Amino acid sequence: MRARNVSGLDASMPLADAAERIVGLRLRELCDLAERAQEPEHVEALHDTRIAAKRLRYVLEITAPCLGPYADTATKRARDIQDLLGEVHDCDVMLPRLEQLRARIRDKDAAYLVGTGGKAGPPPNAAAYRGIERLAVELTARRARLFADWKALWLDLQRKGFRARLEHAIRERPVKDASPQLPPVSTV
Repeated sequence: MRARNVSGLDASMPLADAAERIVGLRLRELCDLAERAQEPEHVEALHDTRIAAKRLRYVLEITAPCLGPYADTATKRARDIQDLLGEVHDCDVMLPRLEQLRARIRDKDAAYLVGTGGKAGPPPNAAAYRGIERLAVELTARRARLFADWKALWLDLQRKGFRARLEHAIRERPVKDASPQLPPVSTV
């Protein structure tokens, strides 16, 4: 998924103003994609949501000091989304690889049986099938748990006003330190 271009940026504008535009767009992208990533079979939408969370996180890490205080919390939440969906993606990548491995072993064993006329006993990789299947079952269960965690995380973020709070933070500017300044030291 390609990131949308941020319009209205100018090299001479204050960083806080540029951050407001960039973070605002990255937040909209994340929220739009997250809404599409609410079914376990939406593998591409889940992956795109992870990428959107990564983009939001990285821009927040750079610009949070010039935004409102919630920007720091939002950075952590974007990292939580990125990490969790990264684990889901790892399962989504590994499960097809296991299927490919199982197919290669099956083909080798079939060729072995053809070559021996079926008279040589069990195929040489017979024990490997159980291990591959067990790993596939474990990964399938892990992915289901991680997906449930994703749904719970996103629901919790929505309930806590993640989007609205970050939208407010990008329009806020940090309060300057209002502590009194000490007078200059006299050199007399």
